[in-house]
Amino acid sequence: MTSTTDANADEAAPGGYGELRAQLATLTTEAFRPELAEIDQLPTREIARIMNGEDATVPAAVAEKLPQIAAAIDATAERMARGGRLVYAGAGTAGRLGVLDASECPPTFNTDPSEVIGLIAGGPSAMVKAVEGAEDSKELAAADLDALGLTADDTVVGISASGRTPYAIGAVEHARAKGALTLGLSCNADSALAAAAEHGLEIVVGPELLTGSTRLKAGTAQKLVLNMLSTITMIRLGKTYGNLMVDVRASNEKLRARSRRIVSLATGAGDEEIEAALAATDGEVKNAILTILGGVDGPTAATLLADSDGHLRAALAAVRTT
Repeated sequence: MTSTTDANADEAAPGGYGELRAQLATLTTEAFRPELAEIDQLPTREIARIMNGEDATVPAAVAEKLPQIAAAIDATAERMARGGRLVYAGAGTAGRLGVLDASECPPTFNTDPSEVIGLIAGGPSAMVKAVEGAEDSKELAAADLDALGLTADDTVVGISASGRTPYAIGAVEHARAKGALTLGLSCNADSALAAAAEHGLEIVVGPELLTGSTRLKAGTAQKLVLNMLSTITMIRLGKTYGNLMVDVRASNEKLRARSRRIVSLATGAGDEEIEAALAATDGEVKNAILTILGGVDGPTAATLLADSDGHLRAALAAVRTT
């Protein structure tokens, strides 16, 4: 039988739970809020009101870091423009958010699945079931990145609400040693993750409604920043025309209808002309718009876009100057 004295000694031992508890006690995301200690006694509508109020503070926290976010995006776009990849690495909720953002890039921007990648500690099965201990391994993160054949043109984004998750820190440290661009996205100030990365993005949203439940405000903040990172990077890479998703991949009926609407909004053309343009360009929205606005055929549109690195405005300018 373990005595109370022995248990206390274990917690106080270096590297033991006592040390980890002490670390967690210093984190804003883990702070206890005594004013909410009896929230479970409140009416449901009142809890919802409080929670909604908490969520409303997140955009302001993101806004405080817009200069740093913009700098990180420009650096990421520069790497991707020369063939680099965008890789997210995190554990638990943070890892799932990275995988989510990566998985939405192919249908939205017609990227290859290998261009934006989400790594979660413990592998794909960790998306739906926690893999015990996976987040505690820097070595696992390094191995996951090595399996991708990481290069200096790639960008690795470590994601961790606490900013102390070994998997995320290990990913950033390993990537930086390889010469890759590194971003560290966390929700605590002065985090180890931000210190390890070239671009530290610390979105401090404050203590959670439920103590330590960083799937709440911290998760929302991370999602907002990841939305910016992927979306604005793709805008910089020419994946949009104005605010239209001209590289959308029409993989289902809804997206096929959206494709036709996008061509219509970009060109003002009628249904018959839109159908002809899409038929001449194998359904590629950007190419179809160029055939209509530029008055060129499908193969010429493809060549112009290739010469313009996929930027529709540049391809249109090339048509108008010839």
